[in-house]
Amino acid sequence: MAISEKVKKTIEGIRHQFPTTQALLIPLLHEIQQDKNWISPESLKDAAEFLELPLAKVKEVATFYTMFKLEPVGKVNLQLCVNISCWLNGSEKLLHCMEKRLKIGCGETTADGKYTLSEAECLASCGTAPVLQVNEDYYENLDVPQLNKLLDQFDSELAAGKVVGKSTHQPGVWP
Repeated sequence: MAISEKVKKTIEGIRHQFPTTQALLIPLLHEIQQDKNWISPESLKDAAEFLELPLAKVKEVATFYTMFKLEPVGKVNLQLCVNISCWLNGSEKLLHCMEKRLKIGCGETTADGKYTLSEAECLASCGTAPVLQVNEDYYENLDVPQLNKLLDQFDSELAAGKVVGKSTHQPGVWP
């Protein structure tokens, strides 16, 4: 099975908190994605087998929620909100800045696999627009100079082997 022992241990550790095996599916998908940075077709099959659920049910849940990445993404997944509040406050400028700096278009990943850039329809942060979600962390009230500082910081952290944009994640603890 492609599900790591660490993921299995986490899921077994929280199993008592959930009323049914099916209720464990979302935490399991989160843990697989955390472990592998995306959820492969093989991982979907493994999740179905591990929880003894039909593969169709697993695929149904994984494809419904946009938080699950079913294609490989970069180590730093940049999701820029482009809903009306963010757009009115400059998200388009931020998008163009990132495309130019990273030399990729929206929806693409850099050749080195470090960055993926995409648009998000709404990140529910209208009062602090524009907002950029970097893996699991939010950066709000951004402008181009702040964005460039953040990208410099991410480059440095990646070069040092650090994990970027997961300051709230606690391994082995869900959620």
